[in-house]
Amino acid sequence: MADDTYGAIVAKRRLARRLAVMRVRAGMSLNEASDKLGWSRGRLDRYERNEWRLPDASHVRDLARIYGVGDDERAELEDLGRRARERVWWRTYEDVFGKGNEFAGFENDASRISVYMPLLIPGLLQTQAHAEALLRIGQRPAPWRERALAARLRRQQILDRGDGTAPRMVAVITEASLMYRWGTREDRRAQVAHLAAMSRRPGVELRMLRFADGPHPGMISPVNIFDFPDDEDPSVVYLENDTGIQEVTRAEDVQAYKQTFARIRDAALAAAATRNHLDQLSETQE
Repeated sequence: MADDTYGAIVAKRRLARRLAVMRVRAGMSLNEASDKLGWSRGRLDRYERNEWRLPDASHVRDLARIYGVGDDERAELEDLGRRARERVWWRTYEDVFGKGNEFAGFENDASRISVYMPLLIPGLLQTQAHAEALLRIGQRPAPWRERALAARLRRQQILDRGDGTAPRMVAVITEASLMYRWGTREDRRAQVAHLAAMSRRPGVELRMLRFADGPHPGMISPVNIFDFPDDEDPSVVYLENDTGIQEVTRAEDVQAYKQTFARIRDAALAAAATRNHLDQLSETQE
């Protein structure tokens, strides 16, 4: 299968949850199930927490066997395992995202992406020139910057999918993110024009927080929220800073970030007003 596989990360996480439910239903503790299979202590716990790189097909079959799973349920498990093992593009960029970091995978599989960056334009909406300028700020060597740029441009392709799997994107940006001087004036205007063009896509809602509207919720809280097509798959939040990306999955925390994002979105200009503002700025920005 092509390396733009959709659904591999959701399948892996769903498989982990299913295995945990089956073990509890079978009345076994983690240690009891591990002992039956001769596994080291901790392996099954990591599987159930989705801390496995790729599910081993034989391990999934062994667990289904000791849990007394029926044929239909076993077939479902094997299908999830097969989907989870598909080749995915972001694993070739572990030097960029960090080993085991599934940010790009959740972004790839999300049906809705809600993103707010207080001082930056979200990576999915950056022009190549802007991305290059931002990457040059850091202390990473040139080869890493080239890889990071390639990964960022590859991430952006999810918005162009024409098979019905492209996510809906709701992004809130700030006027501050557009005021930094970088590149040439033409580069900066091109970035603003790109934002205006993206905001006209049916699947993109872009809103802006302006200086003139005063302080707003979430002044220093960059956040990415990924929602998925099936209610069985809970939302995931990622928080970004200069040194890394933190995954948030606890239901109470995820809900709190969703409420914060809703307040940020409500404080911003409406989508139509944002487009008008960007159109004007693309002609006048210095």
